[in-house]
Amino acid sequence: MITFWYWIVVLAWVLFFVLEGFDFGVGVLQPLLGRDDHERGAIVRTIGPFWDGNEVWLVAAIGVTFAAFPAWYSALLSGLYLPMAGLLLLLAVRGVTLEFRGKGPDAAWRRRCDLFLTLSSTAIVLLWGALLAVFVRGLALGPDGSVRGNGLSRSLDPILTPTALLGAAAALFAALLLGATFLALRTTGPVRRRARTLARWLGAGGAAVLVIAGIATSSRLVLAAAALSLAAGMLARNGREALAFTTTALAVAGSVTAVLTAHGNVVLPSTLGDSWSLTMSAAAATPTALTLLTEFGVVILPGVLAYQAFSYVVFRRRVASERVPS
Repeated sequence: MITFWYWIVVLAWVLFFVLEGFDFGVGVLQPLLGRDDHERGAIVRTIGPFWDGNEVWLVAAIGVTFAAFPAWYSALLSGLYLPMAGLLLLLAVRGVTLEFRGKGPDAAWRRRCDLFLTLSSTAIVLLWGALLAVFVRGLALGPDGSVRGNGLSRSLDPILTPTALLGAAAALFAALLLGATFLALRTTGPVRRRARTLARWLGAGGAAVLVIAGIATSSRLVLAAAALSLAAGMLARNGREALAFTTTALAVAGSVTAVLTAHGNVVLPSTLGDSWSLTMSAAAATPTALTLLTEFGVVILPGVLAYQAFSYVVFRRRVASERVPS
């Protein structure tokens, strides 16, 4: 049952990074692909029905980690409390801009909302990439499972390493490629054409970064994701938007899975000594708690998946970015 719930945690994180990944990518790309207020509004409307539902998987991932692996949750949150707090604030800013962009009195209001949307989306992607790298490198865990260190350095040092910077760069390319292929799939007119062109170059750039990450981590899954990234750019250039988006999503899913399973049974390595690393069994909750969690999970998780799939079917039509003559 411990292994089962570990893979549920991995699934929740994969769904979050794939689904919110294109949300974040669209936010970062909005000023680049939208040349005027009408086009930028069309870009925002592509994610309007989905972005808040996609964030459910962040709640699910953190909630399941807390319930099924409390020691893992405790080590991550205590060791990374400042970046996590920053992420929550940035997510709040981003949510406010998406909700209130269309409620302002004039174009100047919308421009300010667009600016905050782009800045918050970019910062979120970079922070998440750096945090994912922590799963590979680890934290300064002591023999009692607590994170060693004092003050700001304990929380900030893990995301300022070369590994974290590489993770941030890989996450940025992944979000941009997800966003570009999503916009190519979900829009018509000039935004669609620009997104297809940009996806070609992003696929090549993302592949290069992932090759470096794959070599650094000795991960075949990450190297496979690099090949998928390159293929996605080529597919987008040839007008096969649905396949390009699917390929990009698979590349992101493979990369996240590789990161979370990089050390096998160890869920969080210790940088102070291998014997102090946190293993899956040591981090897990009691059998009684896992049994209770399973009884609720078999009802709730399929319902969330079904509802979200239904929403994507209902809002499957493209959004027009060209102006309609009056």
